[in-house]
Amino acid sequence: MYVCVCTVAVLLMPSLSTAQTYQVQQPRRQFVSVSLDWLYTQPLHFAEHPIEDLLGTEVGSAQMQEYDYETRDGNTRITVQEFSRRSQGAGVTVFPLGLRIGTTLAIRGSVEGLPDIRMTFEGAAPFSSYALTNARAYDVGGGIYVSDRSGGWGLGSRAFVLAGIGRISSDLGDGRRYFAEGGGGLTSGPLGVELSVKFAWNKLHDPVEHQFFTVPITIRGTVSF
Repeated sequence: MYVCVCTVAVLLMPSLSTAQTYQVQQPRRQFVSVSLDWLYTQPLHFAEHPIEDLLGTEVGSAQMQEYDYETRDGNTRITVQEFSRRSQGAGVTVFPLGLRIGTTLAIRGSVEGLPDIRMTFEGAAPFSSYALTNARAYDVGGGIYVSDRSGGWGLGSRAFVLAGIGRISSDLGDGRRYFAEGGGGLTSGPLGVELSVKFAWNKLHDPVEHQFFTVPITIRGTVSF
């Protein structure tokens, strides 16, 4: 009986030693994430901004007409010839304290294309057309990331909220903007994919001071180091 007990104890010792020394592999801390972005932009309150800003009077949607909007007094008709929704961008996110598991600070800089907007005005209007082309936004913002990464190439996740300011350059002139953004995604090792929604308030000075809202929905491919 004594011999059997000793034999079982000897056989269990390697297993117990392995169990005591085993540790879950921790993900390596990441400090920089580089992204390539594909955007699909939705307009928001388009009649008020920029059309009412440009004309200086109230505007409503036109129903069953060849044009898209008209002023409340019926003196001006507006046709939207183009509002391009698809564009691309790129960005760099820096995590000063590193990103592993939990919450951390983030600073993000990005450049993204804004929609080309072309409109014509018939009737009483200070100008006959409006064209915003080759517009790009250069944004910088800060916020927080919440990460649940796995070690090695295991599947993990992260979410974020950001806010910041930006500068606009275009053929029409320069401007500025403010934005807030939120989203999340999946990661595997250094690679990731994110889905984000950004609410941006864009302001330009030419041909008159006006603003417009954009809501780009972005799919983002990332590589982190």
